[in-house]
Amino acid sequence: MEFEEKPEGNGSLVDENQLDLGAKHQPNRKPGASGKAKLSARQQANAKCDLPRKSLNRYTWQEIQRHNLKTDQWLVINRKVYDVTGWADRHPGGRQVLKHYAGEDATDVFRAMHPDPDIVRLYLKPLLIGELAPEEPNQERNKNSRLVEDFQELRRTLETLNMFNANLGFFFLHLAQILILEALAWVIVWHFGSGWLITIFISFLLMVAQAQGLFLQHDMGHLSIFKKSKWNLLMQKFVMGHLKGLSSKWWNHRHSLHHVKTNIYPKDPDIDTGPLFVLGDLQPVEYGKNRIKFFDYEKQHLIFCLGDLTFKHFFLQDIAWAISFYIRYFITFGPFCGIFGTMMLIYLVKFLESPWIAYVTQMSHIPMKISKEEKRDWFSSQVLATCNAEHSFFNDWFTGHLNFQIEHHLFPTMPRHNYHKVAPLVKSLCAKHGLPYVNKPMLKAFGDILRALKKYGALWKEAYCTHPEI
Repeated sequence: MEFEEKPEGNGSLVDENQLDLGAKHQPNRKPGASGKAKLSARQQANAKCDLPRKSLNRYTWQEIQRHNLKTDQWLVINRKVYDVTGWADRHPGGRQVLKHYAGEDATDVFRAMHPDPDIVRLYLKPLLIGELAPEEPNQERNKNSRLVEDFQELRRTLETLNMFNANLGFFFLHLAQILILEALAWVIVWHFGSGWLITIFISFLLMVAQAQGLFLQHDMGHLSIFKKSKWNLLMQKFVMGHLKGLSSKWWNHRHSLHHVKTNIYPKDPDIDTGPLFVLGDLQPVEYGKNRIKFFDYEKQHLIFCLGDLTFKHFFLQDIAWAISFYIRYFITFGPFCGIFGTMMLIYLVKFLESPWIAYVTQMSHIPMKISKEEKRDWFSSQVLATCNAEHSFFNDWFTGHLNFQIEHHLFPTMPRHNYHKVAPLVKSLCAKHGLPYVNKPMLKAFGDILRALKKYGALWKEAYCTHPEI
């Protein structure tokens, strides 16, 4: 089994605690009780991979593509074939992520989401069942092999340039910004009281802190910023639960699905928004033909300004962190605003923050290509489904660097302070292969959301009216 051995400073999305849980399910393997034992397990795996291996079964792409069912899932990574059927329910990224790539080459998405091969190797070794036959290409025959090779070469170049190494100072300054804004809001209400003007002003400060907190959680969900992953997980729960009042586990699982199948309906949960919105060229027609009308979707662009209305799920282990968010608000502002006033403050902050987050997160996806599964290569699928907003100090801060969605989707584990450095290389690769590299002014990107929603609503209306109820 061959892996690139170049280490990356940002660690892995698979944390060490999850590694121990996975080890319990492996035959004849005892999970280490200490960091020393875990290191020994890695060393043993590395040593075993260097030993001569008995010949593996060889498969064609036609054979592999048949194993794409919930009860029968094979993946190809670096020409090696893995049966992940039994492992799917224990996959730290969620079982759906594996199901979406069953019967396909997953080399690039695997590399994008797992930056530390040493850890993931412990999972992969027992799942190996064979390899591609020598006459088979590296990818499925419908993919542009030259583009895939060029993208993999680009990634190796970026690794050599240390573009995946995180600057801890950058993220600590970001966290300090959030804490200072919240402290400033408390000082103002303590000094000036809780009048309406003061409440509106501190709501603005807290809104900025909440939005920037979500951007920081976005970083924590993708990066193992700390060398010990347990600290990264703790920071995720602190930022998402304590500072935001939401579930980090829910966010991570949902966001992983969004990244691996961006703008693929209905696999990407971020665009499967019915009955609230109908998106793309297919879903509106489907709703119209089936006479589905929860409201007049022709007007959906008018209600988008209400913001992010997605239902938030919570997991039991995140409830305590979410409760601590509300406790903190009541302790901080309760003595000045009272119970009712504090609840109103919380919901005012959420109401103000919601459109900000909705526009920032959707400007790069809703106006772009939305389709059913086409099994494109990783580079093409991400470039066609995302776009950028122009680079500037304000745009970078206001969007949490999510104005670089193309680079972020191609390299999810890259720290965001490096996006602007790699953007010219990505743009050059797009030009070489005739792919669009869409980069817009931010206000135009915001406007394109509403224009796209209006277009999709018109498609629904046409299909609805041309299929009258019988």
